[in-house]
Amino acid sequence: MSDLLEKIHDLNDMILQGKALEAFDKYYHEDIVMQENDHPPIAGKVANRQREEDFFGAITEFRGAQPLKVTVGNNLTMVEWHFDYTHRDWGVRKYNQVTVQEWKDGRIISERFYYGS
Repeated sequence: MSDLLEKIHDLNDMILQGKALEAFDKYYHEDIVMQENDHPPIAGKVANRQREEDFFGAITEFRGAQPLKVTVGNNLTMVEWHFDYTHRDWGVRKYNQVTVQEWKDGRIISERFYYGS
């Protein structure tokens, strides 16, 4: 589990340094499935990288992000994040989100985001 703890801390640090897309390339499995709350899941690294590019490209002002809690289990990590930004389509967003990541072969194979609207 110490290997996963090291990886999740590196991933979080990369996000905080503004290197979220580089972190995606480094830590996400080719068969990644990502899901926002109860929205339909998106499968595959290419489709999810595009989703990430679209999201980050629509942020007009970034005021901060902070990982509040990190949990590591058997091929599982969970991070509670606090985010504060302005999005081109959604306006000002300030919220906490829990991200649950399942790992396979040293990379994230499944990730789901839980947050309120």
